[in-house]
Amino acid sequence: MSHLLEVKDLEVKFALRTGDLTAINGVSFSLHKGQRMGLVGESGAGKSVTGFAVINLISKPGFISGGQVIFNGRDLAALSDEAMREIRGNQISMIFQDPMMTLNPVLTIGTQMVETLQAHRHITRAEAEAIALEKLQKVQIPSPEKRLAQYPHEFSGGMRQRIVIAIALLTDPEIIIADEPTTALDVTIQAEIMDLLQQLCESERTGLILITHDLGVVSQVTETIAVMYAGKIVESGSTEKVVREPRHPYTQGLIKALPGSLQPGAKLHQIPGMMPTLTDIPPGCAFNPRCTLSQRICREQEPPFITIDGDACKVACHMVQPDASKASL
Repeated sequence: MSHLLEVKDLEVKFALRTGDLTAINGVSFSLHKGQRMGLVGESGAGKSVTGFAVINLISKPGFISGGQVIFNGRDLAALSDEAMREIRGNQISMIFQDPMMTLNPVLTIGTQMVETLQAHRHITRAEAEAIALEKLQKVQIPSPEKRLAQYPHEFSGGMRQRIVIAIALLTDPEIIIADEPTTALDVTIQAEIMDLLQQLCESERTGLILITHDLGVVSQVTETIAVMYAGKIVESGSTEKVVREPRHPYTQGLIKALPGSLQPGAKLHQIPGMMPTLTDIPPGCAFNPRCTLSQRICREQEPPFITIDGDACKVACHMVQPDASKASL
């Protein structure tokens, strides 16, 4: 099966007066048509920067300094701004964590949806309104005809996020990148939005990259998972395998921190320390100062990304033994 999206050795740097800082360091992953993937890690791990880099939307002083982002056979990292505009928001859509940052407060929902469609397709206003109506129905907005004439402030947070998803679906994209799409919502609405997103991806055969710190959400929605730490992927594989049998100490720590993993009343597990800043990434394995298994080799040598369990999982940890498969860089 050919890949719809293939990210190879992606590197993103930020140019500062003191020199370039590496934010993303050699990230690689792939996505098939209709596949749902989770990109997980704490704040500062590089998840959102990776998502923005996929659609070549890194703001200065950031820039893509290496690697490839192959989408339908084209390297997005090498395309001009004009060529990228044909793909961004059209073939690849993005959903942000705060819907009010996406929606224009002074335009009606209908106007915003019609303008989005007409920016990418040569269609009449009536045709655009018909498509907008259809997408609002798909995301289960009640009385969609009335809603087209309303403004963003007239909707609840959950409804606004549904509208943002409807806008992302307008052009029938092949991939949706969802960056913490439910952070601003309460738990019951979060579950509804994630169920909706999953159903839509399945029915439309749309690929999904779900960026989140919440392993609970990822385990319910995605098929594959990549765990990020300090700008690198430290573990990847099928979601079921990684969640059930995490190999990297960082992934183990994230899973132990989930409320559902403990007996009622037990104290939540916490990974000691903090994610390192870009200026202070330690030598060797970046996780070593926070790791209970850390040895001398962890402090001195960067662990290779090795294949384990046949081809089901990959992990970058000196304390995990490879199987018969060879280490892959």
